[in-house]
Amino acid sequence: MKDFKNNPLKKKSYDFALKIVLVAKKLMADKREFILSKQLLRSGTSIGANVAEANGAISNADFSAKISIAYKESLETKYWLSLLKDSEYLQLENFESLHKDCDEISRILYSILKKTRLNN
Repeated sequence: MKDFKNNPLKKKSYDFALKIVLVAKKLMADKREFILSKQLLRSGTSIGANVAEANGAISNADFSAKISIAYKESLETKYWLSLLKDSEYLQLENFESLHKDCDEISRILYSILKKTRLNN
């Protein structure tokens, strides 16, 4: 993706999605865990996809809706990360790194969401 310079959220969410893909692949290959890892993969990559869609929004309402979905997906991703950690599929250091990244993205999305909802 070429427009990362002008959009730090897009870069953060894309980089996060790449990390999620790698973690999911490792969980499937090494731990033979398919259900939770697919849930994590779905929600963790959906954040960036919805951010990308928001950047192509045709209205303020459309933009806000996509950012809202991305925010909700970030919350879901934190849930799956916690579940994978507590069920001992995900090591603590991996969890902490991914959770920190996801939390940062969540806070950015929530801030954008608050601003866009207040302006409508």
